[in-house]
Amino acid sequence: MADKLFAAIDVGSFEMAMKIYEISSKKGMKEIEHVRHRLALGSDSYNSGKISFSKIDDLCDVLRKFSDIMASYHVTEYKAYGTSALRETENTLIIRDQIRNRTGIDVEVLSNSEQRFLDYKSVASRGAVFNRIIEQGTAIVDIGGGSIQISLFEKDTLVTTQSLRLGVLRLNDQVEHMRIVRDKRREQLDEMIQSQLGTFRKLYMKDREITNLIIVDDYVSRVMQSGVVPTSGDCIASSHDFMEFVSELSERGREELADKLEVPEEMVDYIEVSANIIRNIIESSGAVNIWAPGVTLCDGIAYEYAEKCKLKMIAHDFEKDILASAINISKRYMGSKKRAETISSIALELFDAMQSVHGMGTRERFLLQLASILHDCGKFINMTNVGECSYNIIMNTEMIGLSHDERQIVAYVVKFNHEPFAYYGEISSTSSLGRSEYLVIAKLTAILRIAGGLDKSHKDKMRKIKATLQDDKLVINFTGVQDIGYEKESFNKKAALFGEVFSIEPVIVQKKGE
Repeated sequence: MADKLFAAIDVGSFEMAMKIYEISSKKGMKEIEHVRHRLALGSDSYNSGKISFSKIDDLCDVLRKFSDIMASYHVTEYKAYGTSALRETENTLIIRDQIRNRTGIDVEVLSNSEQRFLDYKSVASRGAVFNRIIEQGTAIVDIGGGSIQISLFEKDTLVTTQSLRLGVLRLNDQVEHMRIVRDKRREQLDEMIQSQLGTFRKLYMKDREITNLIIVDDYVSRVMQSGVVPTSGDCIASSHDFMEFVSELSERGREELADKLEVPEEMVDYIEVSANIIRNIIESSGAVNIWAPGVTLCDGIAYEYAEKCKLKMIAHDFEKDILASAINISKRYMGSKKRAETISSIALELFDAMQSVHGMGTRERFLLQLASILHDCGKFINMTNVGECSYNIIMNTEMIGLSHDERQIVAYVVKFNHEPFAYYGEISSTSSLGRSEYLVIAKLTAILRIAGGLDKSHKDKMRKIKATLQDDKLVINFTGVQDIGYEKESFNKKAALFGEVFSIEPVIVQKKGE
């Protein structure tokens, strides 16, 4: 591909940032410009639910300057994303429309999981260092202005990820509102942090060994990159050295710290809050090492763009992490691993056999696999309302790597696997999904219903399942010696939606034998 200039814009809760990159197949991705502007949008949205007129004016002024810089570099493409400050604003659509009309820049708003996935990609792009670190018990601590995300790894596998409303700007504003004197700030911060972190520790960190912390933030990472905290060549610090740095923060005045850290004085409080969040996590987890790779959301935005340009940027298998998250969700709600594997195997066989008919791709196949794993997670809550309970579990449990729309697709497929199928008018009135997403839901639901019907007794009676298209029929051959009367009855009931969606009749053919 020819060289391209791409701009990544982060409309954050405390700061707006833009990076310009040169992207090419020969040189890869190279940062050539980085501009930042402090603008505490989150102070408005977290406290009142709206962003003031004056802040919107400031926001548009900065974006116009970013636009001028892009023009001076002859940037050909850009992506601008807003995070929690815009996400938690009541009038997000109105603000986005004003920004677009006044600056010409379209700012999309990321869901929490989408934002964290971009941050995660930027960390994983560090390649060998990242892969080496997550071989041991590791927590990625992604600290934003409104919330933090803690993602736990075991043996190179993501086992859980949770969002806590402990963002730096949010906590700092709360402490300032309480008019806490400086020498009591740390004590008050500890109470606020532990109120949520303590619950997370009991639910997810019990008996889990955490050796490493990976820090993604706009505060402490800059300090560690500058060498204030002693680190190795990979910017890895010991917990002991980091704790000494945190103690120094509480012992010195703001002006003195600003000079030592070479940051504006107003940044000192935010660095202190972020450092104390990390300190509490170290004390809760017993982590030994801390790695601050110094990546930003802009880096993740650029990596995503580079991937779309077919550049091979990252070796890490993100789909494996999403699958691991789904498996752990199923396990948490007492799902059967064996049955999930059976249904997944059948569903994917049907999907592949129907490729020429359904027209879906590898991503939709992956969503079907996730729905198969989570097909009955709602039984843990209510065995007679499985569909609705499953939908609520999936929509309220983050899987980093799925967009909000993809999570809705999986949730609806699982829901309609157990409930009467709803048509587009009903779904569109309660969700943001469009017609194309609705059709994906219909097709995946039809396939999952058939797969579930073929294992209705949960006894895995059908072996060596092979599906083939023959004219207007989908012939499903299998080997087995057990009676399948129960499965046939269930299969026939489930086949109605399949026929409606694909205009194809599914039939099963049993071959006797082991």
